[in-house]
Amino acid sequence: MDWLSAENTIAVLTAVLGLAATVGALWYERRVPRRKRIGYRVQLDTAIGDNVRTGGANARLGLFDETPEMSDATLVLLRVENDGSQAVSDADYSGRALHGLTAVFTGRTVRGLAVTAPSGDDHLMEHFTAAAGLRYEGSTLHIPRVPLNRGQHYKLLVLLTGGPVGGEVTLFGGIQAGDVQPNRSTTVDDKPPLLSRPAQLLTVLLTLSVVTFASIIVLREDDCPGSAITVSAHGSAAGVRELDDAGRKFAREKRRKGAPALLAFSDGPKSDGFPRLAETRVAVSVFALVLNDHVPVRNLTLPQVRRIYRGDVRNWKELGGPDLPVVLVSRGSSSGTRDTLQRRVLGGTFEIKASSNDCLGKDDPSVPVTRCELDSTDQVLDTVGRIPGAIGYGELRAASGLKGLHRLGLEGHAPSAEHLERSGYPYREIEYAYTYGLPPGDSLAAGFLAYARGTGLDVIRTHGHLPCATPEGLRVCAEGRPGGGAGTPLSPSSESSHSGGS
Repeated sequence: MDWLSAENTIAVLTAVLGLAATVGALWYERRVPRRKRIGYRVQLDTAIGDNVRTGGANARLGLFDETPEMSDATLVLLRVENDGSQAVSDADYSGRALHGLTAVFTGRTVRGLAVTAPSGDDHLMEHFTAAAGLRYEGSTLHIPRVPLNRGQHYKLLVLLTGGPVGGEVTLFGGIQAGDVQPNRSTTVDDKPPLLSRPAQLLTVLLTLSVVTFASIIVLREDDCPGSAITVSAHGSAAGVRELDDAGRKFAREKRRKGAPALLAFSDGPKSDGFPRLAETRVAVSVFALVLNDHVPVRNLTLPQVRRIYRGDVRNWKELGGPDLPVVLVSRGSSSGTRDTLQRRVLGGTFEIKASSNDCLGKDDPSVPVTRCELDSTDQVLDTVGRIPGAIGYGELRAASGLKGLHRLGLEGHAPSAEHLERSGYPYREIEYAYTYGLPPGDSLAAGFLAYARGTGLDVIRTHGHLPCATPEGLRVCAEGRPGGGAGTPLSPSSESSHSGGS
């Protein structure tokens, strides 16, 4: 039972706990409290006179200023509501008095009252009559037996004198199988809470579940015990050939079903000579031409680039630059970066043949310009930065921020992975991942490909590429295949004890 792993068990328990917390919170919201209940709260208590303790300064006009009795007046807005789970009828109010509830404003005298009900509940107002028990005397206000459905409310705006703002306000009365209690909600000046108490409880439980699950995963030494990823970085074509050779050998041995735990990453598509290799389009890689800083040229047209790599341009002064000889610093024939240059920029033609081993002087006088071939992008960039008049190429990210050289625009477009679909910047290529046939779904190779097209998208972007599994990347990666290609092998193995990177 492979599914009964620690991670799967914890994931199931987390889901069960989250479901239980959600159901519990909903039940609490709908079923608790079960008793009938009238709740009340003061939503406003403010001074409208100029001689009110703790009321603060105020300015008055009209009746507020002309009536002497208003010098110590205050206004209190009292909200009364059915916040229980059952309706309250007029018969549910207990007691022998005509009225149902009593409000007491300690230390203040009631001078006036206005009652309001929400729109749609206007029928509640027919209960607020003297015949139904509505009256006030001293600090006491008597409130009629008002039937309230669950969630219904009314408000009492009470004019008071003789006491300070913030004095005690209490509401009491008898409710059969229920009670009258103060509740809590936002007042006019309060900041409303983001979550109710049940929602807060639910959030805490779910957070604890996720944190617990994540902590166990993080604390584990390895998600795939005994596995390792070994990277062998060399020419793209060599990587594809290595993968094909390994697959053929694996098939001949017939020791087990499946395919070798090997992937090859290629700048561009493979040639038709490897029919057993299955492709996955991972990202769009952007490349750049780089030029030594002694040549201040910043942009070239495609015809100019093709003339340079045919050997037709021998000196940079022919293109408006200084009097410096052109030096072509290139990659070997197995390089996917070079192959992309030839297909995407040079129109399918090859560079002029190599004429130098050290990039400094020509060894073959029959070639019109100095051209050398190096094994890696780093070597190319380092050499271009050291030799005045040198031009080369490499991946966009590798060519960024280096001293002694600068990147060239093509046809007025700067090299960039952003907005490739609109800019039409030509020196770019789809990055393919190849496997020998389709890897088993539970293999490390299949898991790595899923990571590259899922949670690994941010890693791909960080390295200056456009992931195919994005809206723009999907459109760009759907371009036609212009020709052959090459690959960098990457071997995920459940047996290897070492790992590497490039």
